[in-house]
Amino acid sequence: MSFNQSNSMKNIHKLSIAPMMDCTDKHFRMIMRKISSKALLYTEMIVAQSLVYTNKKENFLNFNREEHPISIQLGGDNPVILKEAARMAEDWGYDEINFNVGCPSPRVCSGNFGASLMKDPEKVAICIESLKNSCSLPVTIKHRIGVDDYDSFINLNNFVRDVANAGADRFTVHARKAILKGLNPKQNRNIPPLKYDVVKKLKKLNPDLLIEINGGFTNIDQSLEALKEFDGVMIGRSVYKHPLRWSAIDQKVYGINSNSKSASDIIFSLIPYIEKHLANGGKSWDICKHLINLVEGIPKAKIWRNQISTKSIKKELDIDCLLNLTSKLKEIGY
Repeated sequence: MSFNQSNSMKNIHKLSIAPMMDCTDKHFRMIMRKISSKALLYTEMIVAQSLVYTNKKENFLNFNREEHPISIQLGGDNPVILKEAARMAEDWGYDEINFNVGCPSPRVCSGNFGASLMKDPEKVAICIESLKNSCSLPVTIKHRIGVDDYDSFINLNNFVRDVANAGADRFTVHARKAILKGLNPKQNRNIPPLKYDVVKKLKKLNPDLLIEINGGFTNIDQSLEALKEFDGVMIGRSVYKHPLRWSAIDQKVYGINSNSKSASDIIFSLIPYIEKHLANGGKSWDICKHLINLVEGIPKAKIWRNQISTKSIKKELDIDCLLNLTSKLKEIGY
């Protein structure tokens, strides 16, 4: 069996920031871009049907030019609609398209897409072909190691080989299976055990495929170890909850001679962006709900976060106030 898969992307995206609903909006991605200039960023999952049929497509598609490289994650199961969504994504300037076959949300699965699609590899292959044939962008896929009782290694390997033949450029494998009946999405991120050995076996049997591993990585050193066996590592909740712990990504993962960023430096560098957002009618909380995760592990960190949160929610946080609060971080070298 031959694979229509190119190695042109190899080593470009060693580390990526997982698509996370209600987390990886354009504001969080701007924060992450200040932390790493190289890591691949993702949108939240966008339902292709919602994108195609809305009159306000910019609400789904907009991103800042500083966010490159950026991948748009699409969910759906209709090849015709996915084709149209892919064309829009390419026209809008995205660098990649990622197809979601891993989300365990009941709402998503009731629409017969997300993780439930792993049980129908033929349909997934048709969707990948449709995406590939409609644009010139790399098309990647994010999936689990199995779903419910459909969790044998044979099924996983056959799934990957079928999708590879359809043209998928990279596989991001969450090393947990999804349990659609009995667990909610949060539980599906923690309760099914991580099985890195399954993904290692998958890579060993398919050495020519680009396989990225996802699930449970909490620091850069773990990621570097994983990169010895896999083509990439995707990190999720850890980078959202503790972004500053990942401030040495460019130096350690990509070999770029750069200093680790402090929380105050990151916030100061975002001031022009925040000013523009406010001038366009945006709310400070839109951005500050992400900023608060930058500050932890220092005296009075909780007080600082509470001040930012309270003032943002009450619409009392203007630029001068934010500068003042951030200067207090700078004074203690944080």
